Amino acid sequence: MKITQLAHLIDAKTCPRLVVKVGSALLVGKDGEPRREWLTALVAEIAAARAAGQEVIVVSSGAIALGARKLALAKGGRGSLSDAQAAASVGQIALAGLWAELLGLHGLTAAQILLTLEDLEDRRRYLNATATLGTLLAAGAVPVINENDSVATQEIRFGDNDRLAARVGQAAGASGVLLLSDIDGLYDRDPRQPGALRIPVVRGVTPEIHAMATGGSSSGLGSGGMTSKLQAAEIAELAGMALAIIDGQPVSPIGTAITADRGTLFLPRGRKQARKAWLGGRMRMRGAVHVDAGAAAALERGSSLLAAGITGVDGDFQRGDAIAVIGPDGQTLARGLSEYHAAECKVLKGHHSREHEALLGYAPRSALIHRDQMVLL
Repeated sequence: MKITQLAHLIDAKTCPRLVVKVGSALLVGKDGEPRREWLTALVAEIAAARAAGQEVIVVSSGAIALGARKLALAKGGRGSLSDAQAAASVGQIALAGLWAELLGLHGLTAAQILLTLEDLEDRRRYLNATATLGTLLAAGAVPVINENDSVATQEIRFGDNDRLAARVGQAAGASGVLLLSDIDGLYDRDPRQPGALRIPVVRGVTPEIHAMATGGSSSGLGSGGMTSKLQAAEIAELAGMALAIIDGQPVSPIGTAITADRGTLFLPRGRKQARKAWLGGRMRMRGAVHVDAGAAAALERGSSLLAAGITGVDGDFQRGDAIAVIGPDGQTLARGLSEYHAAECKVLKGHHSREHEALLGYAPRSALIHRDQMVLL
């Protein structure tokens, strides 16, 4: 059964495994203390879902906000990277304890997992995370996941838990992702403007959809905004998952949104093979190759990428690194694992396969990126 409406996300038949993302502004009040009444009601909804046979993974923000209060740090602990790391170190203990306590009241075991961007970008570590999530869910636990802000730097972090939630859903083989936000969905313009209309269903995140987004978080506590949520939706749709944005502010927010049928649902594409889904969800590329119109058309037909169609090479990537394929209009067409390092690609670009051995001095590989190691976007 496919997910075609918001209510399908809480039905174990259509969505047997769901990721629920909770933002800082929902979990932590402006006084820096947990919003226990609100969180208690949300945990009751999670427990009810588990009792109905649905597996639930929680991606929870809030560690930095909680830790900043305890350490008396300015700007909610986000004044500097070192402040954020210190606040996360303190707040993560409090956050994990809070989830463990409230889930425990329903007889559920909380399992904490802290992830960095590299944990899900590196294929081996990604598979380890997948295995751990599968084991925990099979044992009946509720994984509670956050970015490991204590060690993550600007260069190796997600920067928001919206995209982390989508990547976790992909790793866990989830059917849906539910983003609890401070707004009830995507609007066709800034929702504060007169006449702004909420978009109930999105079939593919297009440039027109991106143009509707605003980048900042209105709360001042979180790090995400509508732009990050659309990026999460892109990751989800490539992995064959539905993703929804709902207003997380009411007590029992999931039930409130479902009853009112109020939110924005991003419909999935067909589920891809696991390796291609991982490639499609990657956030960091090591470099890029530019292709001509002929190569772009060949990719659309399902062909591998040959060097003859390459017009430019960016970056200093190695063989096996993930790189982007950029079309003549400047748009990213695909992502894939390069069969050559960047210097070799520069030598080979524009040349037919029959010339490669003379150029390289050894027998060439069949393609610059093989179609089995590439995903079209």
